[in-house]
Amino acid sequence: MALTAVTLDDKYVLDKGRIYLTGTQALVRLPMMQRQRDVAAGLNTGCFISGYRGSPLGGLDQALWGARRFLEKSHVHFQPAINEELGATAIWGSQQINLFPGSKYDGVFALWYAKGPGIDRSGDALKHGNAAGSAPHGGVLLLAGDDHTCKSSTLPHQSEYSFMDAGIPVLNPSGVQELLDLGLYGWAMSRYSGCWVAFKTIAETIDSSASVEIGLERIAIVEPSDFEMPAGGLNIRWPDQPLDQEYRLHKYKLYAALAFAQANRLDRIVIDSPRPRFGIVTTVNPISTCGRRSTISGSTMPMPPISACVSIKSRCLGRSSARASAILPRGSKRSS
Repeated sequence: MALTAVTLDDKYVLDKGRIYLTGTQALVRLPMMQRQRDVAAGLNTGCFISGYRGSPLGGLDQALWGARRFLEKSHVHFQPAINEELGATAIWGSQQINLFPGSKYDGVFALWYAKGPGIDRSGDALKHGNAAGSAPHGGVLLLAGDDHTCKSSTLPHQSEYSFMDAGIPVLNPSGVQELLDLGLYGWAMSRYSGCWVAFKTIAETIDSSASVEIGLERIAIVEPSDFEMPAGGLNIRWPDQPLDQEYRLHKYKLYAALAFAQANRLDRIVIDSPRPRFGIVTTVNPISTCGRRSTISGSTMPMPPISACVSIKSRCLGRSSARASAILPRGSKRSS
């Protein structure tokens, strides 16, 4: 029996089957897969990537440059930034193509990357960009490079709390396969909810390699059918309403992200509100430096100390206790 021909380019060329690649190469492959899904759905989209390197994402820009010929075929444009906040500001602009005539695309989905300290210095751009929202056919995925043990950093850092302060949901992949799977879920969540969505990366996942499964049929993304959208939707770029109405919109965006996570049974996600007076749920998962599967905690109280972030344990949000079901917005129905 003849053996199938194998090349080093398979990780970027094959449309389905199994490929072997590193965590960094999976992040390069990810926007190509999103473009493939959009074309299959009848959308003409592009991708914009920007940010500033730092471990464990120190080799991402080099990998992107090396795959330029594959990225260009998928309408992916990579422009590294002078610093992290300038990159985040450019990402913000990628969600505003509807404000100007003559766009070549139905939407632009964006990928931003930074190390933990760079996330700290980019707080203003991240908060304002997330408040402005994401485009219906765009979406923003924020790669956060974390170094819990200070292996290659001046200080140990964990980015979840910076993102929670900005009202940005965080997805936490546990391996190379989930870098691809949860990445696609992240862009879909961003499009559905209007939130920017963060994507936690650590050395144990980025520096590892694995044989993974790819293909359009692998991920079946579900949009919640029982979530009541506010009038006008959630993907609003420029707030043209009073401040209290903008806060209310921000609340609905987080509720929508949570409903999306429940519908798709995403069990490694952090969602928190910087404005607890609106009664937004605090959903936290304890972080493991080795990428093990973790559990979900639900609480309607303001954010507890780090040592008290574990309360309700469940394999997935859709099967948690009755207390977790109370986090859905008033008037919505919980799916069976």
